Amino acid sequence: GGCAGIVSQAAGGPKKKLNFVFILIDDLGWADLGCYGSSFYETPNIDKLASEGMRFTEAYAACPVCSPTRGSIMAGKYPARLGITQWIGGSQKPTEYTDRLELEEVTIAEVLKGQGYATGFVGKWHLSPRTADIRANFYPDKQGFDVNIGGDWSGAPPTYFYPYKNRNRALEEMPPGGEEGEYLTDRLTDESLKFIEANKDRPFLLYLSHYAVHAPIESKETLTDKYKAKAEKLPADEREHFESVYGRYNTRMTQDNPAYAGMVQSVDESVGRVMAKLKESSSMCSSKWPSCGRRRSAMSMPERI
Repeated sequence: GGCAGIVSQAAGGPKKKLNFVFILIDDLGWADLGCYGSSFYETPNIDKLASEGMRFTEAYAACPVCSPTRGSIMAGKYPARLGITQWIGGSQKPTEYTDRLELEEVTIAEVLKGQGYATGFVGKWHLSPRTADIRANFYPDKQGFDVNIGGDWSGAPPTYFYPYKNRNRALEEMPPGGEEGEYLTDRLTDESLKFIEANKDRPFLLYLSHYAVHAPIESKETLTDKYKAKAEKLPADEREHFESVYGRYNTRMTQDNPAYAGMVQSVDESVGRVMAKLKESSSMCSSKWPSCGRRRSAMSMPERI
């Protein structure tokens, strides 16, 4: 079952093998895109991709939290079959869960690598144990990826700004380089474009798994300022207000958070840059574009909870 079941399909495909680009946006709400009705957040590149492709408006994500959904996508199995039923690092009560994607699982990267594909993972992994001396044994490079950039045990970056560390920890698996003011979403995109360029003459899988728009809610200052000005122009009935929807938790009922809006725009710009690079390198006509947002959707997978 799972990804192992597509081996024969991959082997019997067309003579010119398709490239695969999979973009995963963390914690994006399905209503946070223009193609799903948002007028505050600006996502022209994703909207264009949606208009040229397909939107799934009645789909379900495998789980409403992080690691189970990621494991399900990676191995092609329901979370319960993987034993990953909670975000890794979350409580083991009331039901214990597996705190890793076991190496015995066959991933989409392993299947495609076996068919001659270059395989690159860029961004958030969150499918390994948190224990320091063993967690690297379960990173993407142990699960079929030739390249791993930024994929470690964590569910969120310490910060979105270079050098991607705070007093408690640093983001692991980042290559050398970077400068003051560099933004993580942009850097992950830069590394993705390098991977496409390096492999433009062979079939490849690029799995771009953004940390955004997960907390910490940090945007580039210029974008935050842009959306602050936009929020100030909203009619009074569309400005910030909260309601108690889910028990004791207050829910923001408006789209007007400037920093979050800036994060959404940066992700959208990333999608646009990847699309442009594929066209430039003549990879566009032979690429497939799965794209989804974990939990509540991006382009193609809204979820009902």
